[in-house]
Amino acid sequence: MLKRLFDIIASLAGIIILIPFLLIICIFIVAGSGFPVFYLQTRVGKDGKDFNLFKFRTMANNSDKKGLLTIGGRDSRVTKIGYYLRKYKLDELPQLLNVFIGDMSLVGPRPEVRKYVNLYNDMQKKVLHVKPGITDLASIEFFDENEMLGKSLNPEQTYITEVMPKKLELNLLYIEHRGFIMDLKIICNTLLKIVK
Repeated sequence: MLKRLFDIIASLAGIIILIPFLLIICIFIVAGSGFPVFYLQTRVGKDGKDFNLFKFRTMANNSDKKGLLTIGGRDSRVTKIGYYLRKYKLDELPQLLNVFIGDMSLVGPRPEVRKYVNLYNDMQKKVLHVKPGITDLASIEFFDENEMLGKSLNPEQTYITEVMPKKLELNLLYIEHRGFIMDLKIICNTLLKIVK
């Protein structure tokens, strides 16, 4: 109950405070690559239910048809403004709306697309017992994930066999020890990571 109350207050406050900044980002996106400003992607949420995740659009339109993973500086689908939005995680800001309406929490396992969730084993599926979040332990650990995948000869295979299992391990660790204080620490560490 406390977690949900905190999510509502913090996400609403964040949306209100950031409105001018969000509008500036929208203008840059439109000026650089036109509409739409937002990108909606179906992700898997709590109890395995699908929901629409909001992000600022950072790629050319219909780029997701060429693959679901982005591979750092090598990915020609990413727009000029999109590169910086991704680098500083600003493309994730619209997910404050997902938090406010209850699809997500500020802190929780990052939601995946169905394609990769279908590869989870029984233990890994436990991450679906809680609401997904904007940030988590894995987001901090793999802050430069796109750049790392960009160095791989087979990015998707590297993601499935190396990155995803480690991220899920961290997610399960979070679920085992989750609490309000831990959430605050993760939020602070995420902000510090972005600033650095």
